[in-house]
Amino acid sequence: TPREKAYAKRAPHMLPAMTDVRMIDVGDKPITRRRAVARAEVHMSDEALAKIEEGRVAKGDVLATARVAGIAAAKRTPDLLPLCHPLLLDHVRVDLAVDRAAGCVRVEAECAVEGRTGVEMEALVSATAAALCVHDMLKSTDPTIRIDGVALWEKDGGKSGHWRRPEA
Repeated sequence: TPREKAYAKRAPHMLPAMTDVRMIDVGDKPITRRRAVARAEVHMSDEALAKIEEGRVAKGDVLATARVAGIAAAKRTPDLLPLCHPLLLDHVRVDLAVDRAAGCVRVEAECAVEGRTGVEMEALVSATAAALCVHDMLKSTDPTIRIDGVALWEKDGGKSGHWRRPEA
């Protein structure tokens, strides 16, 4: 296309397919209730988990701070992912729990909206940001912290209806 040719002159290192991005038009889709749940795990040492449980983290309450970070992040998803539609979220829930047996903090984020497009990305960004916040608050205690298992676990609404991760 002429647009691709013009872009190729300015950025010859880019493949034509890399210039072909656009936000999807959702204007004709019906407004339905949409919901998504995402999860993540933050693995760390027993010492770090004990500090969370005993409230001995220098920066403060880890789980409460991570919950707020996850909620705030869900609302800022289009700022991070440029092709996501800005949504007026109806609901964001972020739950965090210490799981000593698994050696981690488990994160679950749920987002919901009445809209024309889903909230999967908002739930994933929320869970990821909450996990990153946990990491940030404990990195001086345990530099080996790792974030695993960030994934969409469930979604409802729209044309595809209900979906749940098979191993859920």
